[in-house]
Amino acid sequence: MQVQQLLRIAGIGILVTVIAQILNRAGREELATLTTIAGLAIVLTLVVSLVAELFSSVQSIFGLY
Repeated sequence: MQVQQLLRIAGIGILVTVIAQILNRAGREELATLTTIAGLAIVLTLVVSLVAELFSSVQSIFGLY
């Protein structure tokens, strides 16, 4: 499960980079920037969910409430 999410994050990063480069070469720098920001937001939501899962695992391991 963890490896799948990491590969998903890497795939999103590669896809966003390719799209941003294509848009930059086409002279659409504004759309390239917006694409990069959207990709960053998507990846941040995935990372936040992973961090929340980590905290809940640590909480259950140490018996913290």
